[in-house]
Amino acid sequence: MLSFIFLLLLHTSLCEDRKPNFVIVLTDDQDVTLGGMTPMQNVQRFIANEGTSFANSYVTSPICCPSRASLLSGLHVHNHLTWNNSLHGGCNGRYWRRLEARTFATTLKGAGYNTFYAGKYLNTYGAKEAGGIENVPPGWSDWHGLVGNSVYYNYTISNNGVPTYSTDLYLTDVLRDLGVSYIENQTESQPFLMVLAPPAPHQPFTPAPRHKDIYKNVTVIRHPNFNIPAKDKHWLLSMPPSPLPETIFPELDRVYRSRWESLLSVDEMVADIVETLDNQNLLDNTYLIYTSDNGYHIGQFSQVYDKRQPYESDIKVPLIIRGPTIAKNVTDNQPVLNIDLAPTIIELAGLTPPKSMDGKAIQFNSPKNRERNMLVEYYGEGRDGTVDPDCPWAYDRDQLAQCYPLYDCKCQDSRNNTYGCLRHISKRVNMKYCAFADEQNFKEMYNLNTDPYELRNIIDDVLPSIRHWYKLTLSQMLTCKGADNCDNPLENPKLFSIF
Repeated sequence: MLSFIFLLLLHTSLCEDRKPNFVIVLTDDQDVTLGGMTPMQNVQRFIANEGTSFANSYVTSPICCPSRASLLSGLHVHNHLTWNNSLHGGCNGRYWRRLEARTFATTLKGAGYNTFYAGKYLNTYGAKEAGGIENVPPGWSDWHGLVGNSVYYNYTISNNGVPTYSTDLYLTDVLRDLGVSYIENQTESQPFLMVLAPPAPHQPFTPAPRHKDIYKNVTVIRHPNFNIPAKDKHWLLSMPPSPLPETIFPELDRVYRSRWESLLSVDEMVADIVETLDNQNLLDNTYLIYTSDNGYHIGQFSQVYDKRQPYESDIKVPLIIRGPTIAKNVTDNQPVLNIDLAPTIIELAGLTPPKSMDGKAIQFNSPKNRERNMLVEYYGEGRDGTVDPDCPWAYDRDQLAQCYPLYDCKCQDSRNNTYGCLRHISKRVNMKYCAFADEQNFKEMYNLNTDPYELRNIIDDVLPSIRHWYKLTLSQMLTCKGADNCDNPLENPKLFSIF
């Protein structure tokens, strides 16, 4: 009898000491405000119903490379210096390659984790100037990084530094197979970290052949902000054509349904990963995290389709977490940024997040609606070669970007589309304040409690003292470093010394 009790206690102790596993699924450009989670029935069944969905999940920047750098490092854009998707803009640049030694992956690998990455990493990964295909970022013991930006066919993968080229294998399915095979070779004796980063639903929005036309009768969602003239927005949104001509609507519909169709293979991948974890007796000790690098807009405020803007469609993303200590079938309203994921993963692994991280570990059992100001940064690009000569503003081609006849020459970016925004959320407050770095010193402010579609810019209607407070808070956030300074300036006494 004593022997049985001893063995039972020993088994309990070993279970308690066993570190958890992590599986992170990071999609590319998946929105939540336009119904982007509608196709994800398996994600709902296997992660959301068994875990916690975060209703106020945001990214530090509405564009791929800066946002991914934030997720990996736990740092704001102004601290990791990945300004945009280009190499000269810091994407996989020299400064980032020094920071790579301080991601959540390096922390977990240093603590004895097996680590695995498959899919899109940073947009310029594999470029010769950034170390080439043979370069395996630190922190990953098993590496299958996509070279360059998201595609579905005709891609190169760096398999632990060795390139493999494919023309006809659908990339999401390849990532699924890599992930399933990896899990089948894991045991309970050593914990693992896995990141699966499929291309969907990024442009060119290519679904797997088995999913083509499943949503052929679906049309783009038409919220009250769909194709309305952007009279009180930044000039880039109000440039012609505004509103968009109805002749472009079939293209918007095609993009909308193709994005949903491309996500179905991701949803299948999630089901297969969960099944494999279960078969290997690893599911109960694994945290599954589902999120995206940024959102997307399709027709909002007379834009065509892209990201890069400060509105909810572009900066709000899905975040769903399931795991051993996570409440089931719960919606959590606390404000969360993607810089919080790195310290959260580190803390769930039983380690201490470094104080240098700007994010703060999510408090899963804390009171809901915790007050927070969240910083969103974007640094606009003008890029020669992305302004079609048939567009009437080709003369300004080094100040504008993404201007094509397919978009009716409506440009998607410009150098002075550069801004900082505060997303202020508490139990009673639901505000957004944005300041642009342009000649107009343009500002926007929205009360999303009364105006969820951001139709009315109230910057001139609020009290001057309120505008002043938001201006000072934004200034503080744009230079903050470390979680103590970046988490919530409303609770930081250092902030008030500048009044």
